[in-house]
Amino acid sequence: MRIELDRPRCEAHGLCEEAAPDLMHLDDDDELVLDHVDVDGADLDRARAAVRICPVAALRIVEAS
Repeated sequence: MRIELDRPRCEAHGLCEEAAPDLMHLDDDDELVLDHVDVDGADLDRARAAVRICPVAALRIVEAS
């Protein structure tokens, strides 16, 4: 599975970073950076939590291609 970010939609609330700090972070310019795009196992669970908590639905999980 992969995490995808709709960058124009992201408003840098940081809730996703709190849910999955090992997968993503806000940089010094408040831009979300995905540290790990491909996820599975426990990472997938944290990625799903980050997707659920995003108030603007800027993240989604898709099948890896």
